Amino acid sequence: MSTASSPARRTSRDHASGVEPALVVEDVHKSFGKVRAVDGVSFTVGRGEIVALLGPNGAGKTTTLDMVLDLSRPDAGSISVFGGNPRKAIDDGRLSALLQSGGLLREYTVYEIVAMVSGMLTASRPIGEILERTNLTEIAKRQIGKCSGGEQQRVRFALALLSNPEFIILDEPTAGMDVNARRHFWEAMHAEAEGGTTIIFATHYLAEAEAFAPRTIIMNRGKIVADGGTAQIRHNFGTQHIKLTFDTQENLSAASAHMARRATVSRSADTLSISGPDTVALVREVIAFPGISSISITDQSLEEAFEQLTDVGDEAAVSPKES
Repeated sequence: MSTASSPARRTSRDHASGVEPALVVEDVHKSFGKVRAVDGVSFTVGRGEIVALLGPNGAGKTTTLDMVLDLSRPDAGSISVFGGNPRKAIDDGRLSALLQSGGLLREYTVYEIVAMVSGMLTASRPIGEILERTNLTEIAKRQIGKCSGGEQQRVRFALALLSNPEFIILDEPTAGMDVNARRHFWEAMHAEAEGGTTIIFATHYLAEAEAFAPRTIIMNRGKIVADGGTAQIRHNFGTQHIKLTFDTQENLSAASAHMARRATVSRSADTLSISGPDTVALVREVIAFPGISSISITDQSLEEAFEQLTDVGDEAAVSPKES
C-alpha cells in the first residue's frame, strides 16, 4: 500500500475555464418492465459543487445515482464523469460512493476492514486520518458484526474516503445514524467540501439539504421538477408565514376576519398567523390594523417547497441559472 497526501482540489471555477465538469447526465432514460424509473433526466454538476438530490420514494434518485456509479446502464442517453466513462473514474479512485447498504465482513474489526480496503488501492489516505475524520477511532477494535447500523454506515463512509476521491456520491448517507453521529458526519463532509470535493447526496432529511447544499435537484416520477439554488427553490415554491400579536381580542378578531379573505389564517390566544405567497403585500395590508403588539416573518421551508413540487409533478421547473 502507498499513501498519498490530499492533493489540491479542482473547483467549479474549472468549468468556467473550459475544464470538463465533474458530471454530465444527458437525456437519460431507464425502465424496469413497464415502469419508467428515470424519464429523460439531464443535469450537469461542476467541479467543487455540492448538490442535494431530493424526491419521494420511487422518484428515480437511487436509479440515477446507480447509473452514475456504473452499477446499471441507461436504456438511452449518456453519462460522463470528468469527461469520460464513470467506470474509469471509479477505477482511478476519483469517484467514490457511500450507499445505503453494502456488504461488510462482520468478523473483521473496523480497523481491519479499513486497512484491508486501503491495501487494495494504488494510493490511499492514512488509515488513522480516515478513522479520525469519520469518528471511528474509539471503535476501531470493534467487530463489524457488533456495530450498530449507524456505526456500519460510518465504516462505509471511511471506505469511500480512502482513495481521496475528487467526487463523492452519497445515497441516504445518515440513514441509521443518531443525532450526534449525523452531526459528526456533516462536519466531516464540510471538511471534504472545503478541499474542493464535488458532492452529490440524496437524503430524506430536508434540513440537511438546506444546511449543506447550495444547489438542490428535486425529482418526481422519474423527472426533474426543480433544479436550482436551494434558497431560490425554497423562495419560489414555499410559503412565508407572518405572526402578529394584538393588544385585545377585538383587534385580533377584526384582523383575522379581514385577512381570511386574502390568505390562510389561524389564531391562538393573542396571536394571528397568516401564510401566503406574497408576503410583502400581506404585510402592507395587515400593518394598517390597530392594536398590533408585535410582528414576525418566518421564511419558507424547503420541506414546503418539496411537498408542493412533488404534488404538482413536472408542471414547474427552475433552471440553475435562475438561482
